[in-house]
Amino acid sequence: MEAIYSEKALAFLDRHGMSPACIDPEREVDAMATDMRRGLNGEPCSMDMIPTYLSNDGALVPGVSAVVIDAGGTNFRRALISFDADGCHVSALQRQKMPGIGSPCSWEAFIRFTADAIEPLMDQADVIGFCFSYAAVITPEMDGRVISIDKEVVITGCEGKLIGRSLVEELERRGIYGKRVVILNDTVAVLLGGAADLDKSGYSGFVGQVSGTGTNTCVSLPVSAIGKLGQTGARGMIVNLESGKYDGLKGGDYDALLDQNSHDPGNKWFEKLTAGVYLGELCRLMLRGAADEGLLSPAGAEKARALAAFDSSVIDAWASGEGYESFSDDPEDQAFVRTLSLALFHRSARCMCVNLLALAELSAAGRDKPMCVLAEGSLVQKSRHYRPELERLLDLYGREKRGLAIELRVGEETTLPGSAAAALLNA
Repeated sequence: MEAIYSEKALAFLDRHGMSPACIDPEREVDAMATDMRRGLNGEPCSMDMIPTYLSNDGALVPGVSAVVIDAGGTNFRRALISFDADGCHVSALQRQKMPGIGSPCSWEAFIRFTADAIEPLMDQADVIGFCFSYAAVITPEMDGRVISIDKEVVITGCEGKLIGRSLVEELERRGIYGKRVVILNDTVAVLLGGAADLDKSGYSGFVGQVSGTGTNTCVSLPVSAIGKLGQTGARGMIVNLESGKYDGLKGGDYDALLDQNSHDPGNKWFEKLTAGVYLGELCRLMLRGAADEGLLSPAGAEKARALAAFDSSVIDAWASGEGYESFSDDPEDQAFVRTLSLALFHRSARCMCVNLLALAELSAAGRDKPMCVLAEGSLVQKSRHYRPELERLLDLYGREKRGLAIELRVGEETTLPGSAAAALLNA
């Protein structure tokens, strides 16, 4: 770890197993890749390894449109999208509050709401790409069977429903026939949306990465690597790992405390080591622990014990040497909090480096041509420390030690283009 500012903080991190150096990509990559292969072969695996039945192969036909839907945790969006030599063209974008926020909504009412939103566009497209950011099992027909809907959204009677079939049946009740719905999640949409306007021949593989409030990855695998998951004909398939569930990395004392205090102890271990929603809480817990160990000034210790919850944007400022005057005027306290904050971003980057290198090994990508990682999320887009460290680690542990070339391309708002690409390439 570079730019160390506090020897006391370094010793504290080592003592509690929270140092970035505790995550050794050289040691951990093969173990994670082995766990992935077990999942692909139907053996016990800590990740879900969900088949999407979607392919990233082929080229988009210029000028052909898709209707797209993005049902997220807060907003519901719909639009009409097409691609040509100039890139992605978005029209008729409409944003509304997601049904089920504030008051419960039935599944039938949600489907009617969705049909109302897209009906004015259905004379301009035959395919619908539907990004559904909730738990669902994807079927070989590229439909999705709902497991649950959460994130403060209450839609009753949704469990077990087929999303695409429900929407097609509602459209047919309105006299709209011959439409096809393709269901995907946000991580897969990041991959497809980021790759839509690339020359795919320049890359040996593609990964979708979400590094923000949560953490997840997906990968486009060749037929030879898919194992027992099943595939569609001669094409490869995108597999959604739900890699936030990986439990093979060792955490420290404060990871265990955070997990114990969380609403889902024992679940999403990798996400709790890496995601933006947890980094601020880990820092808060460590500062309280440091206060109890007498490592902060009396005023700093009092402030540390009184800290309310905060997010990764706060520690991004602290890691940059900004804003900690409100925490403590003591220079040693400030050096301490800066070191802890930097350590959390660097450790998160080391974990993601393990994840991406394991995907390169799994997909046999990155040797003759670069593996392309399409990334999105607040951590990789906004943090001043996470992305530079991740790129440094990929160069060190990937290119120098394994001969793997990995190109990180960070996008923004790729969900809608990705949903369109899913429908246009796979319908």
